[in-house]
Amino acid sequence: MSSTTTWVGLNRNIPKVKTIRLANGREKSHKMYIDGQWVSADTEKTFKVHNPATGALVAKIADGGEFETKQAINSADLAFKTWAEISAKERGQILKKARQIMSERVDEIARLVVLENGKPFAEAKGEVNFALGYFDWFAEEARRAYGSLVPSPSTNKRLWVQSQPLGVVAAITPWNFPAAMIVRKIAPALAAGCTVVLKPAEQTPLTALAIAQVCHDAGVPPGVLNVVVGSNPIPISEEMLNNPKVKKIGFTGSTEVGKLLMAKAAKSLKRVSFELGGNAPFIVFDDADLEAAVDDAIAIKYLRVGGQSCICANRIYVQQTIAQKFVTAFVAKTKKLKIGSGFKAGVHCGPLINETARKKVHRLVEDAVARGAEVALGANYLSEGDYAQGSFYAPTVLLKVEDLWPICQEEVFGPVASIMTFQSEEEVIRRANNTNYGLASYLYTRDLGRVVRVSEALEYGLIGVNDAAGYTHEIPFGGVKESGLGREGGKQGLEEYLEVKSIVMNLPH
Repeated sequence: MSSTTTWVGLNRNIPKVKTIRLANGREKSHKMYIDGQWVSADTEKTFKVHNPATGALVAKIADGGEFETKQAINSADLAFKTWAEISAKERGQILKKARQIMSERVDEIARLVVLENGKPFAEAKGEVNFALGYFDWFAEEARRAYGSLVPSPSTNKRLWVQSQPLGVVAAITPWNFPAAMIVRKIAPALAAGCTVVLKPAEQTPLTALAIAQVCHDAGVPPGVLNVVVGSNPIPISEEMLNNPKVKKIGFTGSTEVGKLLMAKAAKSLKRVSFELGGNAPFIVFDDADLEAAVDDAIAIKYLRVGGQSCICANRIYVQQTIAQKFVTAFVAKTKKLKIGSGFKAGVHCGPLINETARKKVHRLVEDAVARGAEVALGANYLSEGDYAQGSFYAPTVLLKVEDLWPICQEEVFGPVASIMTFQSEEEVIRRANNTNYGLASYLYTRDLGRVVRVSEALEYGLIGVNDAAGYTHEIPFGGVKESGLGREGGKQGLEEYLEVKSIVMNLPH
């Protein structure tokens, strides 16, 4: 950033807080981040964040709402013009600095993720490392917001196309990946030259505030990134939707909420990009590497936030001829999963995010059993001993499940695997596509022709072929049908934050 750049913002009289660090679960800071300052709520109210594994109080956080959101939007709007005028190279250098600082704080931020989300520490650390990669990727992509010169049909005209940043972006992120979902939104927005007002999930605000500190320390100027937190998301989101200064809404969450946001954003024709719910099929053909398919199915079902992920395998389809072998191996390996607090060594799965989530999962399981499903494993709360204070649920395997039951039509968002059989390629494609969702899918086969046929036929934004690791920074990610609009990651992730302008110039005679 040039030393001559001047930044205009709000709340200059509020003292800065150098960093956010938690010790023994007690809060050191509980302010939100607006205009480069750490601020309390206007009402001085706070809300509590609890550890879902133990029920213990983790922190008290400033409880923001409409007033603070309007303040943050004003700050972002004032900062936009100057930030957009900075060269893409300079913005990229700031993002690279953020990546460096975040890499030095991986353990610290991962610890916050475990405290407020509950996932195992190793998984949290992997998420934070993946998240910081988006700073790297979009630091480079910032310089590739190319325009073009277009051959003119007239000798006295010149035509060119230019990409420019949209303006103020409102980003709303979920609790299941509290680091990755944030950086996946703010990195391309900042790289493009937009300014951001972020509302993280009320269950996981500490991770968001730690990332705000990273950006602050990296030199992101005041007002360019703002974080508003609150116990009630409605007044915050309503201000984002109604404020004419906000040009785009980026949201990751449920399809139901996405539809509500889209309807309200339509009133002012705000641009939207949504990553919504999923109902991923995991298809195993009889020529697949069975051991790899079993291991990957367990990984994508249970080892991503205990099944609380939009790309988790929701329906596992196994070809009839190998079904018994697959089920036997799958159940045996699932029994070995260790459930517990994310800070305990060797833990594979933590708790569900809260009791409401646990009740929903159990309701779907009980409904399936009542309809005739066979319980091969689990299907119960874990509530004794070390599990007594947390929202733990046993890894569950159900057999003899049918496609039209709620457990196969709804997004389970928990550690429940429904295993079904199929006969033919055509049958499993039809059944896999028989859902309103279209986010992620997986298929396992050694037949190259089948890979091409099935990949092209599946109605999903992401298709893993003999691979369940998910997406990477370099490719676009998003859904079709009711799983979302737009893409994040890849070169397309930058384009979501750019407006295209066509320029027609008459040459003087």
